[in-house]
Amino acid sequence: MAPVVHARDLQVGYGEAPVCAPVTFTLEEGAAVALVGANGSGKSTVLKTVLGLLDPLGGDVQVLGRPVDERETSFRREVSSVLDDDAYFPALTVAEHLYLTARGHGVLGAKAEVAALLEEFGLADHARATPVSLSSGQRRRLLLAAGFARPRSLLVLDEPEQRLDQRMRARLADLLRAERDAGGAVLIATHDPDLVAAVCTRAVHVSDEASLVLEPAEAADRIARVAL
Repeated sequence: MAPVVHARDLQVGYGEAPVCAPVTFTLEEGAAVALVGANGSGKSTVLKTVLGLLDPLGGDVQVLGRPVDERETSFRREVSSVLDDDAYFPALTVAEHLYLTARGHGVLGAKAEVAALLEEFGLADHARATPVSLSSGQRRRLLLAAGFARPRSLLVLDEPEQRLDQRMRARLADLLRAERDAGGAVLIATHDPDLVAAVCTRAVHVSDEASLVLEPAEAADRIARVAL
């Protein structure tokens, strides 16, 4: 079977200006890959290119064995992502937002699924609140919950640990590990060494010099040393 994501000498950037060295990695079913590196190194740009939000400047990337085209129904059906902090419906309540996401992607028993996600992400007491009334951490949990509210073969998260307390970070690690163990594929950009060590099967260090494929323990150690 084709890997879920295959990037070969993938050059990413804006206009004609690359933001990092070419990146090569493969992500299979039941695996998790972390993109690590300094702020501004190009991790988010790699994610956006994998998702088809930016065209590659060079090299090649395929998702689920096909060239990336985020306009295709089949691509949108298989790929769930959480990138931006403002990607919510401001006029809907937290519960309505999750229910619309679930039902829009054909989830059966959407009400039960939403109830479980509200509990999982500590949002049950805010089910009737609108996103603008939430704290930044609560909004982050809402968006992450929405990423889990729909069927998917690939889950893409950009720094999912942002604005989460330690307990919620640990719970997120449990959820991502369960995603991987159930056969899903996870691609994340992160600065959290504990998340890399707990979840990921491989890591890619992104920089302007060269991309390096690392074992999770080595990547976590690099992140921790930079943070000291």
